[in-house]
Amino acid sequence: MNHSSSFLRAAGARSGPSATFAAIGAVVLASLLAGCQRDAGDAEAPPPIRPVRVVTVEKLPGGETVTLTGTVQAKEDVSLSFRTGGQLIERLVNVGDTVEAGQVVARLDSEIEAQAVLAARANLAAARAQLADARNTVERYEPLVARGFVARQQFDRAVEGRNAAQAQVDAVAAQVAAAENQLSFTTLVADGPGVVTARGAEPGEVVRAGQMIVQLAREGGRDAVFDVPPRVLELADPDDYVVVALSADPAVTTKGRVREVAPQADPVTRAFQVRVGLAAPPPAMRLGSTVTGTVQLGGTPGIAIPSSALTSAQGSPAVWVLDPGDHRVALRNVEVARYELDRVLVSAGLNPGEIVVTAGVQVLRPGQQVRLLGDSPTATSAGLPPVEVRLGTGGGASTGPAATGAGTAK
Repeated sequence: MNHSSSFLRAAGARSGPSATFAAIGAVVLASLLAGCQRDAGDAEAPPPIRPVRVVTVEKLPGGETVTLTGTVQAKEDVSLSFRTGGQLIERLVNVGDTVEAGQVVARLDSEIEAQAVLAARANLAAARAQLADARNTVERYEPLVARGFVARQQFDRAVEGRNAAQAQVDAVAAQVAAAENQLSFTTLVADGPGVVTARGAEPGEVVRAGQMIVQLAREGGRDAVFDVPPRVLELADPDDYVVVALSADPAVTTKGRVREVAPQADPVTRAFQVRVGLAAPPPAMRLGSTVTGTVQLGGTPGIAIPSSALTSAQGSPAVWVLDPGDHRVALRNVEVARYELDRVLVSAGLNPGEIVVTAGVQVLRPGQQVRLLGDSPTATSAGLPPVEVRLGTGGGASTGPAATGAGTAK
């Protein structure tokens, strides 16, 4: 039996009803004081430790990163063709074949050209015979002129005949060389090493002079070819390196610089073709492979944070910065350089390596302790134990933490 019950019984025994009512009032007052004590305990309870998502900020190079898709092409593409027309009777290579310098690629029907060579050589033989006769005549007349047996005029005509025969030999010899060249034009020979990338005629076709028979990608260099929009072309620095990666395997990368820019835009896409010379391209970057080129456009450097991390303080942009030591957050104003679709570029207010809250920023208070989402809570909030007040059937009451007994007034 507690003191309140004893007090009630004593008061009832000594003073009657008035004393009993006074005792009940005292019990009610004690209950009110216990409730105030619970309220004070709740007010002093620490705020809950909220889970948040964070990101460690890094300094980014200035400007905007642009990535384009292109293909790997040979630095020099050569269309091999005949210098004369005729019927194609043989093509010795196909697409994908590797050829060496001086290798025969294709042949034309050369019967007419071969006959022309034979005729030219026959004419050359006849001209040489005439030249030999003219020389003999001059050699016979020369000693006779000095002795007066041959007229000077006749000797001069012999010399002129010899010179004319010599000129005729030279002219026919040139015709023989031309005919032999024409005959050689019926055989198509690769002028350098490379890989056949296309063919333009099949055996049996009659081709004209200059018609592409095979296309050869020469060895010695490769380019990454991109279709670049005009805006990117205006902002990009042609001296900057372009990072080129293989689309099928992004780990295969190399660098290059802009080697050639088309002077006119494509009439359909309105983009400019840009060729980037690759420095030591990996073997995996074969001709025709799809690659991606990444270039950094001009601008001031800054720190990029997710858009969800941005809040406001006193009408200015701000972020919550986490102290990794005690896991408390502080609100800090920042200067925004540019707003993008899913991120914000901060020019001042943050330093590389600092930790910024990206989720849960709406419910934070300065100095509040937080935990990373997915981690176990480092602390729990606990209030004071509840205080029970129970009135007995006879008007008795008991107070105290988790009181289970009840006084009985008698």
